[in-house]
Amino acid sequence: MKMLNFSTSVGELPVKVLLSMEPLFKEVELYAKDENHFFHKSSKTILAYVNQFPELRTGIEDFSQLGKYEEVLKLMLKPLFPDLLQSNEIKAIAIPFVYKAFHPTRRLLEIIKNAGANYDMKMTGSNIEKAYLYASSYILAKYYGQPILKMNRPIFLDIPNQKTGQLHHYRLMFNADNIEIIKTDKAPDLTQSDIDELLANGEDMELWKKKFPPNSYILKGFGVMNLFDNTPDILISKTRALFLRTDDQVFPEFQQNIRDLFGNKDLMIGVSNYDTCSKKSVGSFLNKASQSLFMKEGEEMDYRTFFCGGINDCVLDHIKVLAISDVVTYGQKTNYNTFSKRLKKKGIRSIILIPIEIKDRHIQLIEIASTQKNELNGLVSAKLDDIIPFIKIAAERYYEESENVIESTIQENYTSIHPTVKWKFVQAAANYNTQKTTGVEDPILEDIVFENIYPLYGQSDIVGSSTARNTAIQADLELQLSLVIETFKKVMELQYLPIYRKLIYRVQTCLESVKKGLNAGDEAGILDFLKMEIYPVFNHVMTLSPEIKEVVDEYVTQIDPELKVIYRQRKAYEASVNLLNDKLAGYLDRRQVEAQEMFPHYFERYKTDGVEYNMYIGASLVNNRGFDAIYLQNLRLWQLETMCKIENVAYDLVNEMPYPLRVASLILVYSSPLSIKFHMDQKQFDVDGAYNARYEIVKKRIDKSYIKGTEERLTQAGKIAIVYSQDSDVPEYLNYIEFLQSENKLGKVEMLELEDLQGISGLKAIRVEVIYHKLRKGLKSTNSKQLKAPEEMVRELNIVASKN
Repeated sequence: MKMLNFSTSVGELPVKVLLSMEPLFKEVELYAKDENHFFHKSSKTILAYVNQFPELRTGIEDFSQLGKYEEVLKLMLKPLFPDLLQSNEIKAIAIPFVYKAFHPTRRLLEIIKNAGANYDMKMTGSNIEKAYLYASSYILAKYYGQPILKMNRPIFLDIPNQKTGQLHHYRLMFNADNIEIIKTDKAPDLTQSDIDELLANGEDMELWKKKFPPNSYILKGFGVMNLFDNTPDILISKTRALFLRTDDQVFPEFQQNIRDLFGNKDLMIGVSNYDTCSKKSVGSFLNKASQSLFMKEGEEMDYRTFFCGGINDCVLDHIKVLAISDVVTYGQKTNYNTFSKRLKKKGIRSIILIPIEIKDRHIQLIEIASTQKNELNGLVSAKLDDIIPFIKIAAERYYEESENVIESTIQENYTSIHPTVKWKFVQAAANYNTQKTTGVEDPILEDIVFENIYPLYGQSDIVGSSTARNTAIQADLELQLSLVIETFKKVMELQYLPIYRKLIYRVQTCLESVKKGLNAGDEAGILDFLKMEIYPVFNHVMTLSPEIKEVVDEYVTQIDPELKVIYRQRKAYEASVNLLNDKLAGYLDRRQVEAQEMFPHYFERYKTDGVEYNMYIGASLVNNRGFDAIYLQNLRLWQLETMCKIENVAYDLVNEMPYPLRVASLILVYSSPLSIKFHMDQKQFDVDGAYNARYEIVKKRIDKSYIKGTEERLTQAGKIAIVYSQDSDVPEYLNYIEFLQSENKLGKVEMLELEDLQGISGLKAIRVEVIYHKLRKGLKSTNSKQLKAPEEMVRELNIVASKN
């Protein structure tokens, strides 16, 4: 008799297992007693025969002896295993908890035969090491009537088919209707309190063995084991789980799943992607390791001309699955288009194309191909219906991840969120997503607001940038107009026309006007004059003779080929501005890294004609970190010292710049705490509330301030202006200045009142001279103390301030 073993050995159990056919004996006896039953006579005959084997009724413990009962067991089990179902049903008689089975159907025997001689029948979902616990819980349910949820997962047998190369997944179902539990004297009586204790200590094997000693119960009867082929469902589940991953093995495993689903180990699977806007083929969004069967790697082409009209219409326009069962016939009908040639070259004889639409912009094409004609067709493509939704989800997720990478790059380089305040954005986004996932009808994205924080503002602007720019423009225009006059004079020497004198007069008039100064619109007017009246004449006279052409060419070589103007002084000026901006911004950014390590704060920098920046510091900006006033004082000292060094960086560049420029620096002191709010439309922070708006107004206007009663601008090259409105701020900054004077970084101090600005009055300033390090070499410090860390410097200055 064929015995199926699912485990080599099972340890001790709380039950002694007896294989007994008593339920079948009783059934036959009922038929034999009922004279009106259809099987009355045959049952009497059968009963007389099986009664010769009483051990089958009382129970067999040695399963190795089952062979001698093979014929009688076949007879008794005939009602449960009818001949008509032997080739269809997959089942056998199971012996519970010892993981053995016998009397398999012909279908089950064939499946095991095709698995190969080395196949090891091991179950998944059942832990044999927990057989004692399983058996004990079964006694609780069967004998004591205590409901027990299934302890193990669904049980499966993974059985390969060596002929097809496919791995089948069979779900095992167990029928225990013909089993009874008999309690022996070895088993203690269990109270409800005992049962509660067992259920509360599910992993305490000593306790379970105490309540259910080994072999203290008898399990008598037999079970029926049924197998159901769950391969499609398992493959769908595996594919779904597969696409939760993003590693390089996703696509190879997906290919194997498709081969198993179709039962063909030689199927070819590929993926390609098409942009419906550009009508071009592009990279795949299914997985980075995926490749197409017929599109070359990195190839971009108009898919409208690559595919035939039928594929374009059905697959790419209407997103419908299409099967080509005979590629040879398809090639003949399409006059051997590029697509059919590619398929033929790969040896493909039938193919299925499954389109997946992504975000109304891309179509992901799943390609499944066979080397056999008609193997893939419209009928078998229905197998993919349950997998396609998961492919779509995976493709969309991969597409979104690609988009997110792009977006994060943009965020990082253009509109990044400052690391100090990022926690607040993460918190707000998490709250918003929670609202969405919990079914809130109109989820609200909360405002990002930080209250009671202290602002610090600074700028280092190029002195007289507007004047310098106009001077550069004026110089270039003067040179260009002079060259035009010189060109006409040379042309007149070669070919005289009175009209040349008139044009020279008009250009000379423009030149004299430019030398007097430029007004708004002068530059554009002059360039239009040259374009409309001078250059057409130049273009004509160039055709008159080679000598005249050479004269005009000499002028053309001196103007910018793209701008069509002389671009020398302006180029020098812009190069100087760019060099200065880059150096100042780079230095400030490097210093900011150090400042953030002292205490996290918000910082944003802008390039203008120079640099300007905002800083905010306070308790609400940081998460889970204490704030003290010393950190504000530290940042103020850091700002002033950094301004000294920025001035020195700019001063050192004077000789390197083609157009020498200087900067003037300014600091705005604002001691009242305020609130800032992130404005979604502008993607930046701004002060919040009408009262706090005064700070922004002061910021925008102070660099144009004049000293009261004079026409002298507050901001001057070589000096740092510290603007304030409250006299209580003065001692703090004077102490900072005194400290930096001790290191020969700052010099003479001026206390100034400022002219009223529009809507602003009462502003004052401390203006202090910067001592450039190139000029102070050899000077000795008036204070021999060693430089301390910024925090120590602030504490020391606080002591000085308290004495004043």
